[in-house]
Amino acid sequence: MAKFYDNDLANRIISIIKQWQVYHFHDTSRTALVKQVGSIHDYASCRSDASNLAAFLSKLKLKHDKQYRAICLTVQKVAPFLGDFILKPTLEDSSSILLKWREKGSDFPLTAHHLSDGTLRFICFATVLLQPPTSIIIDEPELGLHPFAINILGSLIRTFSKSNQISLSTQAINLLDQFQAEDVIVTQRMNEVSLFNRLNAFELSKWLDDYSLSELWEKNYIKGRPSS
Repeated sequence: MAKFYDNDLANRIISIIKQWQVYHFHDTSRTALVKQVGSIHDYASCRSDASNLAAFLSKLKLKHDKQYRAICLTVQKVAPFLGDFILKPTLEDSSSILLKWREKGSDFPLTAHHLSDGTLRFICFATVLLQPPTSIIIDEPELGLHPFAINILGSLIRTFSKSNQISLSTQAINLLDQFQAEDVIVTQRMNEVSLFNRLNAFELSKWLDDYSLSELWEKNYIKGRPSS
């Protein structure tokens, strides 16, 4: 009976894990898939590399306008020059779509190649964090982002976490400072084993009166630095 219960529990956990989406938006090179033409029908969910970003935004604009507007307004906090996305099929193939956008006050179409790497990554993050509810994992979201964009990103993550499951890994001190101590799990490798330690706000309270979480990390008080 115990063996059956263990297998049943394991199967349920595996079923949940299979539904997770893991996002990694590091590739913003000239050949990145997010900058290429894709299928307009590939809109079920935003893919892990945002390769179907145009199709997914198109679906949100048609079916979830509130979330789409929220994405645009959030992106404009970081890139105030961006007017709106142009989400139409390509002239060559009505089943294909390319991510396009226009500047405020202009009707000239621009592509993802005209965006900075950091702006494009932030658009991807805003899309993921403001889409209809889901559970997601994000790996090092701070890469390539302006410090101000990281602050906005932290706010998005906190809002998202109120009603959804989200996990992220980071080494950015300014992103760390966007959260409470109890939100943070410090990972450290010791004796060929990875140890995970959730911070205790009560134990750190006397230190947090004078220091930020990032300062405690820099002083190695909460651990997490590379060790031999």
